[in-house]
Amino acid sequence: MPERMRNVLFLCTGNSARSILAEALLNHWGKDNFKGYSAGSFPKGDVHPLALETLTRLGLSTTGYRSKSWSEFAEPGAPHMDYILTVCDQAAGELCPVWPGHPITAHWGVPDPAAVHGTREEQLAAFRETAHILQLRIQYFLTFRFKEMRRADLQKQLAEAGKLTSNTLV
Repeated sequence: MPERMRNVLFLCTGNSARSILAEALLNHWGKDNFKGYSAGSFPKGDVHPLALETLTRLGLSTTGYRSKSWSEFAEPGAPHMDYILTVCDQAAGELCPVWPGHPITAHWGVPDPAAVHGTREEQLAAFRETAHILQLRIQYFLTFRFKEMRRADLQKQLAEAGKLTSNTLV
C-alpha cells in the first residue's frame, strides 16, 4: 500500500537560492512520497539565476519555481505541511507564522551561496556545494522509517540530518 504524500516546506529569508534548491531536490529524489515547497520571510521576488543554472546542471527541472512569502502557506486552503525546515540561520531565528497541524520542524542551515563574491566559477562552486549538502540531507531524510518512528524520534533524526555536511559520512 503506498504511503500518503507528505509535504515539506523549506524556509529561508529571501527564497531565492537555498530553499529553492532544497525544494527542487526533494521534488526530484522524493517524488513518490514527498512534495517540496519553499518560501521566505522576506522573499526577493526572483529566483537567483545561479540557483536555476545549478538545477539545470544537475539535470533537474527549473519549471515553476518562484520566490514567494511564507504567508502563502499559513493561509486557509494552503497545503498541509508535515515538515518545515529552515535552511538559513536568519529564518531560523525569526518569528514564524503558526503552522496549521503542528508540523515537525528542524533547522538545516547552509551557507548562502548568493552571498559569495568572486568569479562566476567561484559563485557556481558555492551553489554546487550548497546543493550537494542539501542533497545529502534530503537523501538521508528519505531513508527514515516514518511508519515506525514516533514524533520525538522523527524530530531528533530530522535535527541530526541538518548537521550533515560534505565531510560527513552517513
